[in-house]
Amino acid sequence: MKKLTIIFMIMIMFLTSCDNSKNNEPNLPPDEGPDDEIIESTELSIEDYFPFIENTKYEYTGEGNEYATYTVFTDYIKGDRIQTRSNNGGTEIVRVLENKSGQLKVLLDRAETYFREDFTNVKNNNGEILLKEPIKVGTSWNNDENTKISITNIDVDTTIPLGTFKALEVTTEGKDYTIIDYYAKDIGLIKTVNAGNGYEVSSTLSKIENDVPLIQNINLYYPNMEESVLNSAKIDISFKTNDDVKDIIENAIKNISTQNEVLTSNVKINKLYLGDDGIVHIDFSKELISEMNAGAYYESMILQSITNTLGMYYGIEKIYITVDSKPYESGHIQKNEGEPFTIDFENVKPVE
Repeated sequence: MKKLTIIFMIMIMFLTSCDNSKNNEPNLPPDEGPDDEIIESTELSIEDYFPFIENTKYEYTGEGNEYATYTVFTDYIKGDRIQTRSNNGGTEIVRVLENKSGQLKVLLDRAETYFREDFTNVKNNNGEILLKEPIKVGTSWNNDENTKISITNIDVDTTIPLGTFKALEVTTEGKDYTIIDYYAKDIGLIKTVNAGNGYEVSSTLSKIENDVPLIQNINLYYPNMEESVLNSAKIDISFKTNDDVKDIIENAIKNISTQNEVLTSNVKINKLYLGDDGIVHIDFSKELISEMNAGAYYESMILQSITNTLGMYYGIEKIYITVDSKPYESGHIQKNEGEPFTIDFENVKPVE
């Protein structure tokens, strides 16, 4: 009996020892311990210094050049790509950037782009590299044989109107110039200084507005049957990040106050884009024709209104109108495959 009691006590001690071992820290090798997890979490990345932020307007104040003052708004964020729009008073520039494989690269740099269009599906290319990992002093790269770009500091004190920041400093050395870009964590680019022989131009972040839309002005055209002209009215349209241009244009056309409507409430714009052929393509639902209820003259004015509105907005002369992906065809007007409508502003009356 005593022998059984001793054996039972030994078993209890063994089981208790096993349970307690689960609560103890394991004996990990030095390269797998908790300290290394902390080190990994503090490693700097491109995302730290160039975050993709929606519905935010950045304002930069310039010195040394009239175009050094500009604003930046985010048009689209799609995965690892962002499309930005900058306006310096002389032009609007659309840029598509990609943060991938440890590089922040410019895939598209398109000037004179005053219309809204999603270019984020642009093909990858050997575009300019703005930032490169690892984010540490000494990391360097070249965008062409005449320049060298390198990270020259990761915590330089940089004072701007919004305060003083510990900034990442990226220096571009060219043959006759030096460009220094400063990036602040969780903000992005806060200052650029471009200096050369006898000149220095700088742009400094002076204001950030959150949760604001991009406001654009558009000319809307619609039939004035009493005077047999097209009326033209200027209105503001607003875009938030990732808003689809076709939805904004559709709502703007439908909501304009007129006795002679251009689109009925059931009409939908299926697609709207600037094609590689230099023509604006717009595809409507079948209600464009089935609910039009118009004679030949009124129908022609509706189609001319659509053509002029889009032509003016995109700065394009030709508009290809389709219905459910087929060439426009009604009882009065028929277009062949690929045959566009053309803008015509001769019979237009502006509305104050």
